[in-house]
Amino acid sequence: MNNRSRVGAAIALVGSLAIAGAGRADENADPKATEQWEPVPAIVTPGSTENAPPSDAIVLFDGRNLDQWVSTKDHAPARWQVAAGVITVDKSAGNIETRQSFRNYQLHLEWRIPQNITGEGQFRGNSGVFLASTGPGDAGYEIQILDSFNNKTYVNGQAAAVYKQSAPLVNSARPPGAWQTFDIIWTAPVFAADGKLTSPAYVTVFHDGVLVQNHFRLSGETTNRGIPQYKPYQEASIKLQAHGDPSPPISFRNIWVRKLAPQ
Repeated sequence: MNNRSRVGAAIALVGSLAIAGAGRADENADPKATEQWEPVPAIVTPGSTENAPPSDAIVLFDGRNLDQWVSTKDHAPARWQVAAGVITVDKSAGNIETRQSFRNYQLHLEWRIPQNITGEGQFRGNSGVFLASTGPGDAGYEIQILDSFNNKTYVNGQAAAVYKQSAPLVNSARPPGAWQTFDIIWTAPVFAADGKLTSPAYVTVFHDGVLVQNHFRLSGETTNRGIPQYKPYQEASIKLQAHGDPSPPISFRNIWVRKLAPQ
């Protein structure tokens, strides 16, 4: 064995002994030193069913009325249709958004493409949920809603896409006529006092119980044309889109949100 080999073997032996020694030290440590007792997590009672709101949720639609919603264009009471526990989009009335503003949250909503849906591509059951409505029209951060059951379109515009930024990891769409669910974790962007971005937005999305967006980092607000850009805001409404495509309007039910503290 030459000198270089001897040196290498010695270094390896020292490293092995150090690792073994560290392991022995951990075994002798007091386990109480790594126990955390406070703060104690708040108690939240789960919903009575899988999709029911937990005890700390803010119910945005419970099947009865649109009291929690306003028109995006003029903040007048929302004018979509409510019947049989379901909201149906009124495309002539435009987008609607929540009266309350939010920052970081967990959102649950259910939506349905009508069974008699017509059209193809982006003109087949098009809508969206904007996780932060930062202005009129379609300003903000959109998760796409669309009939994506045997309906070909650009992948970053299909159901559960972060519109024009991230295609879903898989297509878990149900056929028209079936209720579908979004469960979304939204981490809002953070801005300094001068409006400079200090932390981007992230989103995690489950579509019908399947993970389709995994802590995706957004490049800015979603837009149909051009490069995404951030616009400073602190809190914002959640917005539902009345898309102008000619297909029959979609429906929503069981919408609730849980505010999340920043970590």
